Amino acid sequence: MTLLLLPNLLGEQRHHQIFLPASIDKAVGTIDGLIAESEKAGRRFLGRFTTKKPANEIPIALFNEHTPKDHLDFLLEPLRKGERWGLVSDAGLPCVADPGAELVRRAREVGIVIQAFIGPSSILLALMLSGLPGQRFAFHGYLDRDQGKRLKEISQLEKRSREEKSTQMFMETPYRNEQTLEALLKTLDDETFLCVAWEITMPDQGILSQPVRIWKKSPLPNLDKRNALFLISA
Repeated sequence: MTLLLLPNLLGEQRHHQIFLPASIDKAVGTIDGLIAESEKAGRRFLGRFTTKKPANEIPIALFNEHTPKDHLDFLLEPLRKGERWGLVSDAGLPCVADPGAELVRRAREVGIVIQAFIGPSSILLALMLSGLPGQRFAFHGYLDRDQGKRLKEISQLEKRSREEKSTQMFMETPYRNEQTLEALLKTLDDETFLCVAWEITMPDQGILSQPVRIWKKSPLPNLDKRNALFLISA
C-alpha cells in the first residue's frame, strides 16, 4: 500500500531521461495504477516508460482541482488493499502548485506509505536562474484577475519583499502574461529587481532578471501563450 509521488516533465520533450532520473523509470515499472489530472496527460506520462503491463491497461483515476473531497477515500481504496499507485501532475512535481496535497494528507491519515521522487520544478528552477535571493522566498500562485486588485497585490508583494528581504514569486495564465508584465512595470519601484522566466527547460526557454528601470528602457519579451513565472526582489 504505497503512493508514489512522481515528477513529470515541464514540456513535451521527446526524451524524458534528460530531466528525470533513472529511479523514475524503475518506480513507474512497479505501479498498479496512476492518479492523474486528466486521462490524456496520464496516458502520455505512462507511454514514456516500461510498465508492468501494457500502458493502455494501467488504470487511471482522475484527481484535479474539481475533485470533491469526499472522493479521496475512493481514490485511495486500491492502495488500502495493498496496491502501488503513482500520483502525477500535468507538469512538474505533485503537490507543488498542484492540488495533490489534499490526497497526500488523506493518505497519511489512513496509514498509506508515501514515497516522493526528485524531478523538475519550474518554481525552483526559476528561482535558481533568476539570481534573486533564495534564502527566503514565497510563492503565491495566481494573482487576482481584477486589474485593480492585481495592482494592489503587486504593491503588497513589493512591500513584503522589502521588509522581509525575500523574493516573491507568482505565476500567470499565458493569455494574461503581457498585461501582468505591464502592470508590474507600472507599479514597481524603478530599483526593484523583476525577473520573468518562461518555458523553463524548453528549447525556447527565456530568463530576464533586471531592475525595473532597465525593463522600462528595453524591448519587452513576447510572453503571449507562454508558461511564465514572475519574481520580485525589492
